[in-house]
Amino acid sequence: MTKGIGPLLRGWREQRRVSQLELASRAESSARHISFIETGRSRPSEEMVLRLAEHLDVPVRERNALLLAAGYAPRYRETPLDDPAMGALREGMERLIQGYEPYPAIVVDATYNVVAANRGIAMLLDGVPEHLLAPPLNVMRVTLHPEGLAPRIRNLHEWRGHLLDQMGRQIALRRSESLRVLYEEVAAYPYPDNPNPEGVEESPEPVPLIALPMRIEHDGRVLSFISSISTFNTPMDVTVAELAIETLLPADPATAKYLQSLVP
Repeated sequence: MTKGIGPLLRGWREQRRVSQLELASRAESSARHISFIETGRSRPSEEMVLRLAEHLDVPVRERNALLLAAGYAPRYRETPLDDPAMGALREGMERLIQGYEPYPAIVVDATYNVVAANRGIAMLLDGVPEHLLAPPLNVMRVTLHPEGLAPRIRNLHEWRGHLLDQMGRQIALRRSESLRVLYEEVAAYPYPDNPNPEGVEESPEPVPLIALPMRIEHDGRVLSFISSISTFNTPMDVTVAELAIETLLPADPATAKYLQSLVP
């Protein structure tokens, strides 16, 4: 088993395609010092470990691993989301996604398991088989599964490619085995050519595309959404660092009008 921070640091640096000289410049150090750390000839200070991790965009969870490898205690806690200390965070996220209604919004963890969702999401999931909705509900699985939303997504080829690319970037960033396993599962799902069925109402107005939309059938019409993903700035907890809030914004006036009509 490889020991010490050196191989870990080298691995992150090479993955980010950053030279020793470039990293040294960013971290206000020297290429010689970076080389000594990577070869085990020098033990970096705790501050230096954190500085190098920041400039290599190392995820918070893996920063703890770097600290441990260098002989220091982990800096970042990992507090379960149901811990009382997370009460204010949970309440804030619930208020945020509920305030976004009638538009869909969802909170997911590092492996795309759903932490919270609003009624707009529930609307889109209407009719999905119970076995796909059983906890932990996984947004990638329910979206791409042939019994899930996939048959309803009119531009499935493009949207599937977008989701798989997104997962691929996260795997490279986090080096997550569980995320890799999920990727291999959903990438292997069969998917149809998704021909346009008759009797489904399209948007009457052509709208210029500003981002790739998800075009999904619902209740005899096609709704169009643009996805936006938000994360927390400067998180000091692993759990918080791995949360993401995804909101779906109507991509055309017809979708916005329909969702507004659902408001009591």
